[in-house]
Amino acid sequence: MYAKRISDIVVSSLLVVLSLPVLALVAVLIRLESPGPAIFRQKRVGMNRRRGNGYGVRGDHETIDRRNGNLGGRPFTMYKFRSMVKEAEAMLPCLVDLGALSEPVFKLDDDPRVTRVGKVLRKTSLDELPQLFNILKGDMTLVGPRPEAMNVVELYGEEHKRRLQVKPGLTGLQQISCRGTRSMQERLKYDIHYIRHRSLLFDLKILLKTVFVVLAGTGTH
Repeated sequence: MYAKRISDIVVSSLLVVLSLPVLALVAVLIRLESPGPAIFRQKRVGMNRRRGNGYGVRGDHETIDRRNGNLGGRPFTMYKFRSMVKEAEAMLPCLVDLGALSEPVFKLDDDPRVTRVGKVLRKTSLDELPQLFNILKGDMTLVGPRPEAMNVVELYGEEHKRRLQVKPGLTGLQQISCRGTRSMQERLKYDIHYIRHRSLLFDLKILLKTVFVVLAGTGTH
């Protein structure tokens, strides 16, 4: 557990320093194209704090945290570069009926809310860079299941909550294996495999593979 946290702090601190010019440039481009803040903040669901987040925990079932109702994990504020128009969240009910989803997951092709700069940010995954600060705060880790929005996690069944056993990550096995998939069962398969077999070496392999996946730009929406 401590080795993972130390590696998170060291690597994310280094990446923040190296990416400062990029962070500044992206923020300016976002503000020039559309009104609103450059940083988008959204409540996401993180790890269930009743379970350990170290590599030694191999449990297959999530203990639901009653303090967080049906979410099964602790909410936190996640940061991203804004890739959509300012009113994007208010427009979502007009585009997706969450109550009619067969699985608690959705992706939109040609989302009308995405800006021109936002399309580039999503294609290159640069919109995720501000999450380095989430890692420094301890809300996230470099490698783990991706954090999901609260309104989606509210639709989770007990099986889906198994992915909340560990801290959410900037990247993960699911992202490099089936990036952009609409199948929750396929996502869950990779997330659970990571939770069962996680280690520093496995994290390193995922981080290296992430570089190639991002450069290829496959599976983005």
